[in-house]
Amino acid sequence: MTMPNEQQKPSISRLFSGLGGADESDLYKCVHCGFCLQACPTYLETGLETESPRGRIALMKAVNEGRIEMTEPVMRHWDLCVQCRACEVACPSGVPYGKLIETTMAEVSEKRRNSVKGMATDAALKWVVPEQGRLSLAVSAARFYQNSGLQNMVRKSGLLKRVAPDLADMESSMPEIPSTTFKASGQVIPAKGEKTNRVAILSGCVMPLVHGPQMNAVVRVLTRNGAEVVVPKNQVCCGAMNSHIGDLSTARDLARRNIDGFLAEDVDATIVASAGCGSRMKEYHELLQDDSEYAEKALELSNKVKDIHEYLVELPYEPPDASLDCRVTYQDSCHLSNAQRVTAPPRIILNSIPGVEFVELPNASICCGGGGTYMITERNLSLRILKTKMEAVAETGANIVATANPGCLMQLQMGVGKNNMPVEVRYVTDLLDEAYRKEEKE
Repeated sequence: MTMPNEQQKPSISRLFSGLGGADESDLYKCVHCGFCLQACPTYLETGLETESPRGRIALMKAVNEGRIEMTEPVMRHWDLCVQCRACEVACPSGVPYGKLIETTMAEVSEKRRNSVKGMATDAALKWVVPEQGRLSLAVSAARFYQNSGLQNMVRKSGLLKRVAPDLADMESSMPEIPSTTFKASGQVIPAKGEKTNRVAILSGCVMPLVHGPQMNAVVRVLTRNGAEVVVPKNQVCCGAMNSHIGDLSTARDLARRNIDGFLAEDVDATIVASAGCGSRMKEYHELLQDDSEYAEKALELSNKVKDIHEYLVELPYEPPDASLDCRVTYQDSCHLSNAQRVTAPPRIILNSIPGVEFVELPNASICCGGGGTYMITERNLSLRILKTKMEAVAETGANIVATANPGCLMQLQMGVGKNNMPVEVRYVTDLLDEAYRKEEKE
């Protein structure tokens, strides 16, 4: 295959050269072998070549070489990518698909900058999500909606379902927002017993507001295993969701702020309990590789980032004595298994809890369809992928589905609700914490 020449339209590499963008040569690593097809959730659901990794790369090449225009129909095929990165694990040629799709989505974002969709996305992911104060207001409004009786009134009226069926469907799947939050205020939580390690923890953007109790559980698990836990005050959103929609500028800014905040702490590791956040932070050095001021510091932080399950197994952690008596299956979080390549530790932890009957989930490595904001922006295909996943969950006979990422947890909870299944969705660390606390009471 010939490379594009100087007379053709600007290539992706020229449009996005430097600062961690994909290199043009990465496009041509794909030999279209098809190993990625059975790993791709959108291809498995649609059977369409254009909804596969190699199909999307073929479109990237065609645009890059000036053979086709970057039209809305072309961009829709890239929109429909969940960005689970399972294709990277399956690929024998080492195609860095994650970098390719992020770089491509940056061009898509630029092209749509003045559209209604583009402006709405910018407002959400540039001005609300990264700023904890603004996001807190939005979450507080949602909590008031749930607790004030307004939610019950809206649902009983059926008006929303008649006026906006899609919005009504999303509203019906809205998770219950707890009153307990987890604020990053520079607090230091001492180890229980002898201190053997000192770690910083990422609170993130969504998790401290929506999954505050679960974040507290993570801290208890760490302190139970000899860790002094620091929660840096000057931390911000990791930038993962911005990266996924092509807003690499904001992602880099957030990365720099986190680098400054976390490197100021003298710790053995930076612990992340959200798979997507951990993946983004472990790749800060790629995102900022051409930033003369931050490239070295980014690598230093990336090397210190550990997923909570990965870190516990490496310590090693102390298995609990108390029994939970439950049947548990586990859904791999895409950015934990595919980007971070952490698959065994969550299973090791689950199997170490007395009374847990662990059963492997069929196709556990296939995405559940959550994909960060994907469950909202591409709801129809997301629900199709989820339906297949819930059928697999039902096959296991498990009464608990464990996972390791907030997006996965919310997506699976929605699947349980839609199918009226007698199943709980829990974080792995929640179950470990429950066993520890039960042990203390016995």
